[in-house]
Amino acid sequence: MDMMQTNAESDEQVPTSERVLMVLRIVAEYGRPVSASELIQASGLNKSTLYRLLASLRRWGFVMESEAMYAPGPACLQMALNFDAVSLLSLHANDRMIELRDLTQETVAITVVMQQEAVCISMLEPRQSLRCSFEKGRSLPLHRGATAKCLLAHLPVPVRKHILQAHFSNMFEREGQEKALAAIVEQGYACSESEVDAGVWGVSVPILSPNQQLLGALTLMAPVIRTQNQHQRLIDETLSAASRIQESLNTTFMQASPAFLYQS
Repeated sequence: MDMMQTNAESDEQVPTSERVLMVLRIVAEYGRPVSASELIQASGLNKSTLYRLLASLRRWGFVMESEAMYAPGPACLQMALNFDAVSLLSLHANDRMIELRDLTQETVAITVVMQQEAVCISMLEPRQSLRCSFEKGRSLPLHRGATAKCLLAHLPVPVRKHILQAHFSNMFEREGQEKALAAIVEQGYACSESEVDAGVWGVSVPILSPNQQLLGALTLMAPVIRTQNQHQRLIDETLSAASRIQESLNTTFMQASPAFLYQS
């Protein structure tokens, strides 16, 4: 029995999910379209197993085939674009977040939508930390609180309606939420008080791409007791910081390729 057969039999003991990821990684690392024979040699899988895994990857858009050659598919591209967008947002927002935190002495966060939930990707706190549900890497539903409503208001209509239906079974409640979300879009920000965490007030401003696609939201959070008679000032400061983040991002987007600039 030669080495290739030994490798193939050994790999058959590996869970299918891991073999799928192995094949995807090999396709991605080649940097060019790769043939089935090259994949067999690199993976140690037998022919039938490899073709079965490739069929699954094609079906889900992670691999595309052209003239018996395989390359990363559109799903991989979308993942890369989304990762780049999140990385760029964090990078361009950082200095403005620091300025906003130092100016207001309140908690500041950048949040994006992932898997129809709000996910905090960056968070800065002043010396007096705020007890709240937001923390970097944590996800929250998209229906309560300033951040969630700000993000939800700027999602595509079909996605927004689907999320509202999931959280509000009553038609009249959904209609009320739609009106509230429309008002958020019109005024350019969302506010809430004690909707997620008791005693916490927040304002959230959307960050959009040049073609008005949602990238994320800049949020300022503070204890209610510290925001009395300060709401408008905190709203204005957050709007100003978001505007400067937007300007910085727009400059970068305008220099990017059309595929990146106009991702959906």
